[in-house]
Amino acid sequence: MSKVRIGIVGIGNMGSAHALYLSQNKIKNAELTAVCDINPKRLEWAKDSIGTGIELFENADSMFTSGLVDGVIIATPHYDHPSLVIEAFNNNLHVLVEKPAGVYTRQVREMNEAAEKNDRVFGIMYNQRTNPLYQKMKDLVESGELGEIKRTNWIITNWYRSQSYYDSGGWRATWAGEGGGVLLNQCPHNLDLWQWICGMPKGVQAFIGYGKYHDIEVDDDVTAYVEYPNGATGVFITSTGDAPGTNRFEITGDRGKLVAEDGKLTFWRLRVSERQFNKEYKGGFGEPECWKCDIPISGEETAHQGITQDWVNSIVNGTPLLAPGVEGINGLTISNAMHLSSWTGSWIDIPFDEDLFYQKLREKIQGSTFKKKVVAEKALDVEGTY
Repeated sequence: MSKVRIGIVGIGNMGSAHALYLSQNKIKNAELTAVCDINPKRLEWAKDSIGTGIELFENADSMFTSGLVDGVIIATPHYDHPSLVIEAFNNNLHVLVEKPAGVYTRQVREMNEAAEKNDRVFGIMYNQRTNPLYQKMKDLVESGELGEIKRTNWIITNWYRSQSYYDSGGWRATWAGEGGGVLLNQCPHNLDLWQWICGMPKGVQAFIGYGKYHDIEVDDDVTAYVEYPNGATGVFITSTGDAPGTNRFEITGDRGKLVAEDGKLTFWRLRVSERQFNKEYKGGFGEPECWKCDIPISGEETAHQGITQDWVNSIVNGTPLLAPGVEGINGLTISNAMHLSSWTGSWIDIPFDEDLFYQKLREKIQGSTFKKKVVAEKALDVEGTY
């Protein structure tokens, strides 16, 4: 295949952004041939905004069986991702799905099983993996330069959202419509990068505020503690109610400390490992010699277009994916475990009881008495929403 014909399911906020750069031929060896949305107004937008020659569909089934597409980008609300991905695979199509992979891991596991049975290219829109800063952090950890991880801390509170943001759509910030708040909407990228760089934790205890700073029923403030298989610990803090917010990602190893903040990466490098120093030093007070190194970051973050180009390259040339779709379950596992810990008030081992999580989620949906006030149905931003 020399050129991939792409269709987009869902042309809300993120879907329309994908449609624009594809229609402007910014992805090599790819062309946008079709879009699909159940909202007639969005199809009218597509007709007016992305040029002629694009087929418009009112439902995904028709697009998948049309013969007009080789691969699809799924950019619908979260709950619909797995079922649409599975249906696309069943129609022999390649798939790139927006984050998060889904709302609950039991559902996403079924999607991953379908992916493994089909010889199609399956990617997920983890566009932050294209950021050379995080790529360098991963390199320093995996190369052993940092030594064995002892502690991780990420405070990511620069996700501020106003009440008007939450009031902009009926599905937003509800258990039934979105399945969660800051953990499901804003933080999938951070949770993915956290595990991509540091590995998966073995368990979590989380303390979560639901509607703490906004008139919503889902999470808008999270503090979570995790433990790793090697005994390392970690803390993850996020909120949509802090202004100004902070984005500081810190990893401590036995050979130093990495800090990513304000677009810069700093490595406090120990001349000898802390464990070696601790064993050999006999002087009482003292600590290992430490060098502060500003790590050079080369390359540019290609973001959404970079992930789409990477997916197309894999379809055309068979190259490995930067963000394989099956890895979408990892960050979701962490967020599901955080929610489950908060709902049960207990420590949650990973892997956890997926049926129990689904039961608790259903209880949240069925027992909801929250009355959503919708001011206007409009897209307010492009950060991980539709």
